[in-house]
Amino acid sequence: MAQPDNTSKPEAEQASGRFLTKLTVIATLGGLLFGYDTGVISGALLYMKDDLALSAFGEATVVSSLLFPGAAFGALFGGRVADRIGRKRTLLVCAGLFLIAAIGCALAPNVQIMVAARIVLGLGVGAAAVTCPLYLAEMAPAERRGRMVTINELMIVTGQMLAFAMNALLDRLVHDPHVWRTMLAVAAVPAVALLVGMLVLPDSPRWYGLKGRLGEARDVLALSRTPQQAADEYALIVTHTHRMLKTTRTPFSVIRDVPWIRRVVLIGCGLAIVQQATGINTVNYYAPTILEESGLGVSAALVATIAVGVTSVVTTIIGIILLGFIGRRTMLLIGFAGVAAAQGALSLAFLMSESTLRSYVILACMVLFVGFVQMFIGTCVWLLLSEIFPLSIRGFAMGIAVFVLWCTNAIISFVFPLLNKSLGSTGTFGLFVAVNLVSLVFVYRLVPETKGTSLEELEERFEAQGSTVPVASV
Repeated sequence: MAQPDNTSKPEAEQASGRFLTKLTVIATLGGLLFGYDTGVISGALLYMKDDLALSAFGEATVVSSLLFPGAAFGALFGGRVADRIGRKRTLLVCAGLFLIAAIGCALAPNVQIMVAARIVLGLGVGAAAVTCPLYLAEMAPAERRGRMVTINELMIVTGQMLAFAMNALLDRLVHDPHVWRTMLAVAAVPAVALLVGMLVLPDSPRWYGLKGRLGEARDVLALSRTPQQAADEYALIVTHTHRMLKTTRTPFSVIRDVPWIRRVVLIGCGLAIVQQATGINTVNYYAPTILEESGLGVSAALVATIAVGVTSVVTTIIGIILLGFIGRRTMLLIGFAGVAAAQGALSLAFLMSESTLRSYVILACMVLFVGFVQMFIGTCVWLLLSEIFPLSIRGFAMGIAVFVLWCTNAIISFVFPLLNKSLGSTGTFGLFVAVNLVSLVFVYRLVPETKGTSLEELEERFEAQGSTVPVASV
């Protein structure tokens, strides 16, 4: 009897590994679209502003409409939709929004239609930002959850780099003032792939459990676990679901009335704020401007921006590898300390005499800053947001946190040029140093460690701690 078991276990592990790999590749197409659609506009604007006769206000509106109201409200309502109709169906809706909006942006005859299409695109981006990591976290075994969820972050930065590269390629190959339409239309290809791919995948076992569909939960676990792992995890889900289904309260009332849940939601919102308060999007959106003002020519500044994009991808890959060995809290603590140090060096670099050396020192400090954010912070925050919320409100709570994230993104992106004008680059990045030191204290005091623990066990641990014990003490 022992021989068949020994033979079947490796086969079961290989089968579950193949299924999880396929699932990860398909689901993270949402992250790829997130990255591409937020990155492509920088190149498309160079042509679009003349073609659509955009004023400065119109240009700002086209760019920002994806972030707010689009992505912010997409996140807020996307989480609630994911709880109601499931993670799979929500990703199918996201794919449909990406496809419709990509076509709408590419064909837009005027700025009003462009803004409307960008808002629809933002709804898809926001909802996907919530649902992709949520789906991956609920599908993954505890030991693979970190790497599976953070591959979505890798796909986001890959999508941004792909957008920069596609813009440059089309600019070189297509000598047409309407080339911006092709740049925007390219996003339809991964949208179709996401739509078709999600049709063949199941929903998550946790969502099936949430809806009392325990037989389907067991079937999905059998696809993605060895028989023993599936049986153990199924028992956890059954126990957890029976206890949870006894309550009929709405997610809002649960957050309002249960102190430990309210605490966890506030920590999630705090994580969303500190991720954006690193100032990462000051580099993502304004790197060419910063580098040009430092003394580089326009072409050199654009090439340097691609280097920043490559840095994001490479350091995200390293961060995913490190997550297999280092805890989430430790990663964040290293990240915020490194970001503060890099920004301190960056603020001092602007005090140097203007020269080519000064420009490249500034670029080196920016690359170091981006590296610390993507390697240690970007990967961890999205992962923690997908892990810490209890099942009964997981989609709703993550939607709130990501809504806060997008609002913080929009505020910092709007305020940065004003700060830079009034305080100068040295003062502005010096202010970010202080902000990131406060974020370091927040992580140290309040953020929990979640590595190597099932989602059900995490929920039980947080509940046992209640609202009086510091989460970080465990």
